[in-house]
Amino acid sequence: MKNKQRNRYSVLYLTQLALLVAVECVMKMIGLGSVPVGPLYMSFLTVPIAIGAIVMGPMASMILGGVFGFVSFMDAIKGASIMTSNLLAVSPVHTFALCFVMRVLMGLCVGGVYGLMTKISKKRMLNCFVTSLSAPLLNTLLFMGYIVLAFYQTEYIQGMAAANGAANPMMFVAALVGVQGVVEAVVCSVVGTAVAGGLLKAFGRPTR
Repeated sequence: MKNKQRNRYSVLYLTQLALLVAVECVMKMIGLGSVPVGPLYMSFLTVPIAIGAIVMGPMASMILGGVFGFVSFMDAIKGASIMTSNLLAVSPVHTFALCFVMRVLMGLCVGGVYGLMTKISKKRMLNCFVTSLSAPLLNTLLFMGYIVLAFYQTEYIQGMAAANGAANPMMFVAALVGVQGVVEAVVCSVVGTAVAGGLLKAFGRPTR
């Protein structure tokens, strides 16, 4: 009986993970996942990552973060992203870390946020909301933080900072993220909370 139940949840886990990976890919292909805004993208690909963290746990959100990171790095290679394409010419290694490693780390952290929330709160929707909100915030923090650490002194980033009137790294990040960061946070938190909350209610518990 236990083996049958374990197998059932394994199939369910893999099915849900495959669906979320497919959702990420489809969002990217049809333009809903990454909307170009100046040199950056306004990205909603953190929504499936938050849902995966809530419903399936940190391993799933890490994998989904890796999918996000892979398509982001491919954008840099293909020239689809103005900023990361220019950064790729400066340092391919740092650009890979920026696009891929930071997104995997983000997925892990989002999974950790949900795990922490379930320990301090029994309110399902609150836990879903905080976790869904953490995904775009952590994505922005890790992505922009790594740009500042690895690329801030480069000619390309200094040129962008000067063009935006940014006298220091904090002002540079604020000028670049701006309104798009707020939009990402609102959309991802609302959609992620609604979908993940509904899935938890339907399945009764996380499928981990």
